[in-house]
Amino acid sequence: MSADSIPVDWDKARTNGHEAGRAAAGPAEAVPLAGADGRTLGEPLVALTDLPAFPTSSIDGWAVRGPAPWQPTGRVLAGGTAAPLTGDGTCVEIATGAMVPEGAEALIRVEESSRDAEGRVTGTPRPQPEWRLPGDEARRGEELLPAGTPVDPAVLGMAATCGYDRIPVRAQPRAALLVFGDELLTSGPPGAGRVRDSLSPLVPAWLRRYGATVSPAAVRGPVQDTLEAHVAAIREALTSADVVCTTGGTMNGPVDHLHPALAELGAEYVINTVAVRPGFPMLLARVPAADGRYRFLAGLPGNPQSAVIALITLVAPLLAGLQGRELPALRKVELTAPVPGRGGFTHLALAALDPDGRRATPVGHVGSAMLRGLATADGFVVVRPDTAAAAGDLVPFHPLPLYPGERP
Repeated sequence: MSADSIPVDWDKARTNGHEAGRAAAGPAEAVPLAGADGRTLGEPLVALTDLPAFPTSSIDGWAVRGPAPWQPTGRVLAGGTAAPLTGDGTCVEIATGAMVPEGAEALIRVEESSRDAEGRVTGTPRPQPEWRLPGDEARRGEELLPAGTPVDPAVLGMAATCGYDRIPVRAQPRAALLVFGDELLTSGPPGAGRVRDSLSPLVPAWLRRYGATVSPAAVRGPVQDTLEAHVAAIREALTSADVVCTTGGTMNGPVDHLHPALAELGAEYVINTVAVRPGFPMLLARVPAADGRYRFLAGLPGNPQSAVIALITLVAPLLAGLQGRELPALRKVELTAPVPGRGGFTHLALAALDPDGRRATPVGHVGSAMLRGLATADGFVVVRPDTAAAAGDLVPFHPLPLYPGERP
């Protein structure tokens, strides 16, 4: 395993990270509906019965048979079962959502009906039937949603409608964060040559938005700047995490121990450096575990904005793959101002979207070590290698991560 590598194209890096996650994804598990929000369907969701399962009234009124007038013979409410209508000139009072009795030929809205002195009902049915027939929404066994669908409240409601108590979902990847750098402070303002650690609060929060679980105990740092400390911290984190993110140490300087630590742990690179600015260098490696499955380590640069770009470039696709989700396609937005290129590298430039999400304006304060621009942006516009973007150009846009289960 060599620490030297030709930088991978940014789009190719995203694809490779996603494929690595797909290959390592675990089996589906069945969980109660109450615990499935934000997870991912591990198998297709199919209708367990016809929907609706029985003819269902769409109105409050009367279920009638034969010509008017109709003599009421009973009532059927939602949740009840009415006796069949067997004789012409009969009807039953019916509520919205109730089962339409066998033999009914039409439904009359209560507000469009009347009763004579003898209690008989008259009225004119509307041209379109006022009930839902079995299978109007779905037939038993029909696939409603494919595997890989993010589970949100609408999916939970559909599953409940079908009769599910539990649904098959992918396991949530467990993530950990190791922060490298003796120069970091964990509290108070920066000063005297030391800077505040901003990635411990930032990275876990966005890992959760990408669907991973991150316990407080899984965030550690600063890890001492020695090879022995790095190896020990990574080895411990890998015992309980599927994905370990590290910050800093991705170069080959005198206190950059990540590459030697990976070599000692028997890791192999999935991606070693990506041709993107900011964000250079970053890496994704896999480490064999005792159970025969791979664990992953993502090396994020120490500068905050670069770390975020590594997060969306490598970690987000990896987590999508581990959960059986597709790699999200990037939509196009119109630039309101020019964005320079970065030579042979892809340039990810922070930008804010207008209210309709169609136009993007580059923001200020976008140095690799800065977070001010990130806090005012909605994502990154993508300028391909050896190009520049002008105002009015349509360019790809990579959004910042959303909450689990939320659709862009």
